[in-house]
Amino acid sequence: MGKYQLDYKGLKAVSKYHEKRKPEVFDKKQQLEKIRMEYLERKQKRTDQSPE
Repeated sequence: MGKYQLDYKGLKAVSKYHEKRKPEVFDKKQQLEKIRMEYLERKQKRTDQSPE
């Protein structure tokens, strides 16, 4: 038996706390899609502004 043994309520509270504090998982595909969309928007703005 551990010195600090938690009951069911305590375990739920601790897991909820850690769930909130957990860093966001880095999603490479989502990051690449975001960069791609920003690039396309900038490219579109440049083509719109170019003199014809």
